[in-house]
Amino acid sequence: MSDLAPMPLGRDTALLVIDMQRDFLDPRGYAAHAGLNTALLRAAIPGAQRLLHAARRRGLLVIHTREGHCADLSDCPSTKQQRAARAGAPIGTPGPLGRLLVRGEHGHGIVDELAPRADEPVVDKPGYSAFHQTDLQQILAAQGIHELVLCGVTTEVCVHSTLRAATDLGYRCRLAGDACASAFPALHQAALDMVTVEGGIFGSVHTSAELAGAIDTLPQESP
Repeated sequence: MSDLAPMPLGRDTALLVIDMQRDFLDPRGYAAHAGLNTALLRAAIPGAQRLLHAARRRGLLVIHTREGHCADLSDCPSTKQQRAARAGAPIGTPGPLGRLLVRGEHGHGIVDELAPRADEPVVDKPGYSAFHQTDLQQILAAQGIHELVLCGVTTEVCVHSTLRAATDLGYRCRLAGDACASAFPALHQAALDMVTVEGGIFGSVHTSAELAGAIDTLPQESP
């Protein structure tokens, strides 16, 4: 993991908690239907909780994202529907937590351990990047955010897609390695390794404890 010393966090930092939903973390949800090991995905919860508590203590902006689609699936590309069907988890079909990856269903909600507060924006996204067809960039701009701390699932898909988009948009990015997870440990590690090549092409990687400690050194938000 990286050293935080060269670039301390500032109050222009936001915590982005990506797709910590029942559909991905509950053994009755979409990911389990697709054959993924949700126990591996749930490994991200403790680190994400640590970051969430630190951000709330210091009054940092916290944004949660959820991947899912309209009830009529009009925002779900046919290629995505076909891929999900091949994996054994057709989007929109009934499951124990409601229709898979459909907005408003129980499975679409964020797990209780990381439930958003009323003042924390929740960004619903139809794709993998949290910037694709969402108002995330407008939220960040309105709050004067220039740096992101990212965590969530899965490391190699939605987290990395969001990280790369954020980098292209000029945000400084810090990834909490142990607060991200994948059903494929080798891909998780490869995704982390990709961040820091070429002098940190996509940002830097830290432990959730390092990042929470850095957040706790920030001054309290002004009243």
